[in-house]
Amino acid sequence: MAKAFVIKRRAHFADTDMAGVLHFAAYYRFMEEVEHAFWRSHGHSVMSEHGGREIGWPRVATSCEYFAPVQFEQVLELALRVMRVGNRSITYEIEFRHEGRRIALGRSTAVCCEVIKRGFRPIAIPEPLRQALVAAAETA
Repeated sequence: MAKAFVIKRRAHFADTDMAGVLHFAAYYRFMEEVEHAFWRSHGHSVMSEHGGREIGWPRVATSCEYFAPVQFEQVLELALRVMRVGNRSITYEIEFRHEGRRIALGRSTAVCCEVIKRGFRPIAIPEPLRQALVAAAETA
């Protein structure tokens, strides 16, 4: 299994719905939050410059399975694993846990792109980024 990058995140009141549980859209915000923290932990960002080009990582696929509700004020452990590093894309798995119990499992695939005037142009992952990503995906 791939090594996990882990952060903790408290469920804020604004993250909950009228039933008092974490709204499904909050899981996607949390997935993005752990992804950004992962990149920063490697000295990079999801928006950066490489070889004179601005690089971004738009998502092309996301999903999330829910196994148990999360209540306001509960603290979640978010564990991001790099599951696949392709020529132009990266796939993550994000496990949500509360007190050791799996709450949800998210997946996200992003494509390395040059940011251009009217959008994005897919490119190969620059080598320094590829090295960091492959290292993160290595098995324990």
